[in-house]
Amino acid sequence: MNTFTGTSSYRRFRPGIPAALAAHLAQETPAGSPLRLLDVGTGPGLVAQALAPYFDEVIAVDSDQTMCAEAEAALRPALSAGQRLHVQHTLAEDFMPPAGWHPHLVTCGRVFHWLDQPRLLNRLNEYIAPDGVLAVFSDRSLWTADSAWQHTARTVVQQFLGEQRHAGDDVFGPPGQPYEDALRASAFHEVTTATIPVRREWRIDEVLGYLYSTSFAAPHLFGERQEAFEAALTDSLAPFIEGGFLVEDNAFTVLTARRPCVRGR
Repeated sequence: MNTFTGTSSYRRFRPGIPAALAAHLAQETPAGSPLRLLDVGTGPGLVAQALAPYFDEVIAVDSDQTMCAEAEAALRPALSAGQRLHVQHTLAEDFMPPAGWHPHLVTCGRVFHWLDQPRLLNRLNEYIAPDGVLAVFSDRSLWTADSAWQHTARTVVQQFLGEQRHAGDDVFGPPGQPYEDALRASAFHEVTTATIPVRREWRIDEVLGYLYSTSFAAPHLFGERQEAFEAALTDSLAPFIEGGFLVEDNAFTVLTARRPCVRGR
């Protein structure tokens, strides 16, 4: 079973990336014509959608066929005249671009943990543009965030599913080496770090939708207890509502990696 089986609410409830992050990544991208983006593990296309206005050609890849269909449906209608898009169903580690197609920016948003990192990095070194940039970035998920209401929501999930974090029908693996170490061990070992803050407001139904979009709280994991879980979560979060919303202060940690002695524009 795919880790994200049953997470059909992914696009509706997963937050996209803020405009400030898209602008930061665009600024880090070297000049090129046509300017090319490869979005790895695109899911429903949230990262590609935010970055598409900056690029002439976009390729988005994902290992889940349903996610690819959602990305295609969202991205295709928003293309400007002359822009090119290709959404491909494949493992990121197996992807090879068309002959002569060299991305200037490769993005891994909230997905690097799930990948065979050495294999992906070796493959990228085969085809990324000579001065191309790899960007690995993520914000804190509800499981790892530390506000009072998010801690409470995580506790309710654990009451129903157990203390260990799920990854679909399995459990979440132990943390691997820090992303920066993985990058520094690759050809892309010139690494810089940036932090992009973001504030979000959630309704309780949106928190539920978000949880159901994750691998650790997918709907099928609750079985016949799903209705009881929803009631417990609603009751537990109600005291934290401010002005009709649950307020979240989060931040994206952004690692941009290049081959040595190559600078962006």
